[in-house]
Amino acid sequence: MTSETPDPLSETEIPPHQSGLPDLTGMPSGWVARVPSRDDVPALIALTEAHQVAAKGSGSVDPDLVESNVAGTGSWTKHQAVVTDADNTILGWASVHDRAGGRTMLEVLVAVEGLSEADADRLASVLFAWVEDAGRVFAAGRDLPGTQLDASAYADDARQRRWLAAAGYRQTRTWLQMSRPVSADEAEAGALPGPREGVTIRRVAKHDNGLPVAADLQTVHRMLEESFADHFNSYRESFPEFLTRLREDPGHRWDHWWIAEIEVDGDGAEGVTSEVVPGGALVSSILKPDASGVEGSYVDYIGVHRDARGRGVAKALLHSVIRDAAERGRNRVGLEVDADSPTGADGLYLSMGWVTAHKTESWHRDITTRD
Repeated sequence: MTSETPDPLSETEIPPHQSGLPDLTGMPSGWVARVPSRDDVPALIALTEAHQVAAKGSGSVDPDLVESNVAGTGSWTKHQAVVTDADNTILGWASVHDRAGGRTMLEVLVAVEGLSEADADRLASVLFAWVEDAGRVFAAGRDLPGTQLDASAYADDARQRRWLAAAGYRQTRTWLQMSRPVSADEAEAGALPGPREGVTIRRVAKHDNGLPVAADLQTVHRMLEESFADHFNSYRESFPEFLTRLREDPGHRWDHWWIAEIEVDGDGAEGVTSEVVPGGALVSSILKPDASGVEGSYVDYIGVHRDARGRGVAKALLHSVIRDAAERGRNRVGLEVDADSPTGADGLYLSMGWVTAHKTESWHRDITTRD
């Protein structure tokens, strides 16, 4: 693209799919709905931080993630809108993510200060109505009869939970947000247990140009898809969707992907007594520095194939992440786990030193497209 060629994604223009914005009829004079721009990032960071502090007592906003979601790769699969007052102060932010066929993720934030309770309630109602319309646009674009709207709320956030219930959502699951401290000595050889016999953990292979080998990426995707097939609210996410979504995270790194391989009995062919097959996978990323200024690692996904369960694969994968974090000088490993996991994963994490920092909830609503 030459300097004379206009950028088709210029943030000074509203993309066609973003032209439908929340209807602010009945709202105070001077309120405006618009698409957020990069200039809004500081205000949106502050809005998110204030929301987290009010909801769970502390804030841990990743500025790079906010910027990516507003004006970077994270914005490409989202519809977004902000509402401002007459002074151009952002009062609310809604984001709707076309995650996969039949699954639409969303977030609605309303300022915790500067609004009366009545105005906050009215604004939340408007934003949730807009989110519903955006979800229908996504479903229609995929030629689907409808989609599931999937929202998250902190378990102690009475205001957000009230708005979700009023908008027709139902609370479906509770998630434990857990963290484990990492010490420098865990980087030393023998400080952490190695895999059991017959289990090997390795990073995703790379080409000599530093990019990952496609077959390994496909193996990770397949392991996670098959591992979670019998879990709560399981759905199919295509390989391209999976890769695109994970790469949108500023903390993503290819060398934070691992594959577990297990030895199994052979198929009886002459001379073949055993073979090595994939048994699980783990994808992690970088956590921004905490109050002490030190980065952490985060387990985005860990899956153990049902045929490999009971062989210590999950522990081996987790020990690999802990060891890697220690080697990099990080001080913690975070993760999320279903409080009602059928595999009892929360018990495993507790036994390995993880503790719950706070809880979140999933709230769902199923909608259909309009004729």
